[in-house]
Amino acid sequence: MIITIDGPSGTGKTTVAKEVAKRLQFAYFDTGAMYRAVAWKLLHEKIAVDDIPAIEDVLKHFSFRVQETAGDPRYFCGIYDVTQDIRSQKVIKIVSAVAALLPVREALWKVQRDFAAQDNVVFEGRDLGTVVFPNAEVKIFLTANPRVRAKRRLEELKVKNPKEAAKMDESKMIADMKRRDTLDSTRELAPLKCPEDALQIDTSDLTLGDVVDRILRYKTEKQAT
Repeated sequence: MIITIDGPSGTGKTTVAKEVAKRLQFAYFDTGAMYRAVAWKLLHEKIAVDDIPAIEDVLKHFSFRVQETAGDPRYFCGIYDVTQDIRSQKVIKIVSAVAALLPVREALWKVQRDFAAQDNVVFEGRDLGTVVFPNAEVKIFLTANPRVRAKRRLEELKVKNPKEAAKMDESKMIADMKRRDTLDSTRELAPLKCPEDALQIDTSDLTLGDVVDRILRYKTEKQAT
């Protein structure tokens, strides 16, 4: 079974997807981390986002893996542990542009679909229910108001990258999220949008348990029909 959880940043996708996967004993796959890893790789190799031939060459040798450490995932790009680096503002500023490139999308879609063929999976991302897995059995789309999203992102950044968090405040985070939302939702290729057949949940005033319980009930209802 494939469960897709889409939505913009700060809506709780990662926490919710991990907990749903844990409760169901499904595999968990963070597609956003893959796109950020590609963006990190381009910065690391000093390759411009509009240098398509160079990007295509990088993708031929791109290596990405996830390693569970004490219950938390560590992300590796080749030999480099990029868990913190992919959360940097430098990466976040270009990841939407990188993710909008067809060669990048096609390369990572293949990885995601190959992974799905092996197991029951909860996928987290932005285009999963609309493009990558349009026939997924359960589709979820999370939303939240901007202030709540900004607060969540700041708290996450403080834990994962304190140095970057020190440079941000709530107003800067809201502006940054709005910029990325616009880029993600208006791009021609695989834009961020709610699948027509998805359960949409506003997580602004809900606890993690509330959201997870609602998703699990929805899964049960879908299987019963």
